[in-house]
Amino acid sequence: MQSPRLRAFRFALKLNTPIMIEYFFLGIASGILLNQAGYAPIWSLLAALFIYAGAMQIIMVPLMSGGASLLTIAAMTFLINARHMFYGIGFVERFRAMGRPRSIYMALSVTDETFTALSTVQYPENIDPQLGDFFINLTAHMTWVISCFLGGLAGEILSLSIAGIDFCSTAFFITAVVNQWQQFPSHIPAITGAVSAVAFYLLLGPDGFILPALGASMVALMFLRDRVWLKMKEEQERA
Repeated sequence: MQSPRLRAFRFALKLNTPIMIEYFFLGIASGILLNQAGYAPIWSLLAALFIYAGAMQIIMVPLMSGGASLLTIAAMTFLINARHMFYGIGFVERFRAMGRPRSIYMALSVTDETFTALSTVQYPENIDPQLGDFFINLTAHMTWVISCFLGGLAGEILSLSIAGIDFCSTAFFITAVVNQWQQFPSHIPAITGAVSAVAFYLLLGPDGFILPALGASMVALMFLRDRVWLKMKEEQERA
């Protein structure tokens, strides 16, 4: 008979297969980019392990190569990933029941994709929900760490042309937006981001619109969060 941990792990592995495939190829691209920018594979592994910022790890490479200040990179990272604070709010009690340190890890490792998985998963009776939640986040995170490291090694060992590989970040965001529009009960976050981006692009131009647009989106969503969560609750009650 399988142990509860093994059952939960296998369930999470099966559920996370699409996420892991996505993370594998994006992680490879991230590792190659970082290596080609002059960083050893170990930095790809450490960035994936501790930053774990998805497309931001791809975006930060041309930013660093282009001479952007650490303050600019830090501000952009914070604003792009500030949405994770909203993800964590929705799972506070659910994660707290796991106890420390697991609850801390869960709060720090929720991504767009795992947020969707955690929001919609329905566990069979023989699966411990807490173990299932933990392995959903862990398998996604470890896939990202391993793939980033492999990408760094590939860039170190192989002579690869990386022309156009930075388009992965654009493709990642397009996929995330489409996925969020299709599966998230409320379209307010997507519309807010689109309106902010267009408005500040017209006001400030292509070189100065990103940070203000991200900041405005975050502030707007703070005021609209109750409406967003109400829509989510209504959708969950229907299900």
